[in-house]
Amino acid sequence: MRVVIDDKSGFCFGVVNAIEKAEGLLQQGEKIYCLGDIVHNQQEVARLEALGMVTINHDKYFQLSNCKVLLRAHGEPPATYAYARKNNIELIDGTCPVVLKLQQRVRKGYEDIKAQGGQLVLLGKKGHAEINGLNGQTGNLAIIVETEADIAEINADKPTLVFSQTTKSLDDFHRLGQKIKELVNAETDIKDTICRQVAHRAPHMIEFAAQHEVILFVSGKKSSNGKALFEICKSVNPNSYFISDVDELQSEWIKGKHSVGITGATSTPRWIMEKISNKLTKD
Repeated sequence: MRVVIDDKSGFCFGVVNAIEKAEGLLQQGEKIYCLGDIVHNQQEVARLEALGMVTINHDKYFQLSNCKVLLRAHGEPPATYAYARKNNIELIDGTCPVVLKLQQRVRKGYEDIKAQGGQLVLLGKKGHAEINGLNGQTGNLAIIVETEADIAEINADKPTLVFSQTTKSLDDFHRLGQKIKELVNAETDIKDTICRQVAHRAPHMIEFAAQHEVILFVSGKKSSNGKALFEICKSVNPNSYFISDVDELQSEWIKGKHSVGITGATSTPRWIMEKISNKLTKD
């Protein structure tokens, strides 16, 4: 049986950057907190926690002082930085450079559109860490559009500026953007702020899924990106299976098959895919 790991799957550079920052400090014996899961993959979180990293939520963060806290790739709102300055917290900023630049654009865009009596819209998942960080640049006054139903919250008579979560699918972005254009009578400016490293994985995934008899899609269950990419695989290759680790592998999926492709989300560590590959080739 031929087993191939997709060489374009796994961590995006923003995640790699955050994890390398964490590993560097942990190897020096530093005690660090991480604000939220460093990546939406529990095995990778557990690996780093075994090295000494402590994952905390925002409630816990706002009780800390005199310590080091890592900010993950998703980014944080201004309130997180303000609290750190007041409480002697050293922030190790692992915010993805693409997200950081978008935060700056949202902050300036909000000031400009507000001066025109307009509104700012964010296309993305409500409650997602990146969206929370972006909305914080507006004082949490942006309109969050996750589905077409949310478009009703937009005032059709106000100038409208639209940005997107960096990991949103291009199809969703264009579909929702068109609906907003159809609704708003005033000037509408829709910015394509999707990360191309993430967006380009979808067409590649279609090609990869078609090349193998079976696809094992490896992802944490919390990963929005993982859920979306898996659906793409499944639409191309019905013999696609979503697993988070090697213990979820079922022998009947690959019985009699000659070609298995292993791929994953932007939050999937390479070492988990390699562990699954080793299991298949060893058996």
